[in-house]
Amino acid sequence: MKDTFKHQGLRNRLITVLQTKGVTDTAVLSAIKTIPRHLYMDSSFEEYAYQDVAFPIAAEQTISQPYTVGFQSQLLEIKPGEKVLEIGTGSGYQTSVLVNLGAHVYTIERQQELFKKTQLLLPKLGYKPKHMYFGDGYKGLPQFAPFDKIIVTCGAPFLPKPLLSQLKIGGRMVIPVGDAQQMMTLITRNSAKEFDKQIIEECAFVPMLTDKSLKNFS
Repeated sequence: MKDTFKHQGLRNRLITVLQTKGVTDTAVLSAIKTIPRHLYMDSSFEEYAYQDVAFPIAAEQTISQPYTVGFQSQLLEIKPGEKVLEIGTGSGYQTSVLVNLGAHVYTIERQQELFKKTQLLLPKLGYKPKHMYFGDGYKGLPQFAPFDKIIVTCGAPFLPKPLLSQLKIGGRMVIPVGDAQQMMTLITRNSAKEFDKQIIEECAFVPMLTDKSLKNFS
């Protein structure tokens, strides 16, 4: 598990690409510049690690495009010490960015293969979240609510009510919403019952596994 000067140089080039695409938050850019993305991927695909593309990992999932990781993190406006719920741990790369930003991260992964692999990897890399759970992301983690911020890293067909209810008043949630067409959506909770919904841009994520018993929120 080596991080060489070559890797660091490739990350510097990646930062330039992200800046041209609109990722300007200095803390987010610093996190992406620091974290060795190639260590979250199979070593045979290392050459693709610092290209601005998503890439397949285990369990038919992907490690998100660096722009997407940076953009979602920037939208969250994370402050050190905030409690953040992440739905979809995946490779653990986004998790590591959140930890690097000083967040206390509570993360859920539904694919057991990924959960076991990432649970072992993150402590080795020094980016261990506060809590990591294997379970249903639609339900969130009500026992630890409310959360200052919530990030969803898979495409949801609708806004899950349990996640909305676990968002702190004044908190922000970033979530891709839609079926055939997904839109990056920013939710701000203004009061106990009032939410502001802002459509940001079109995006493409692997689908969030749906719990059919949950109701839609519009």
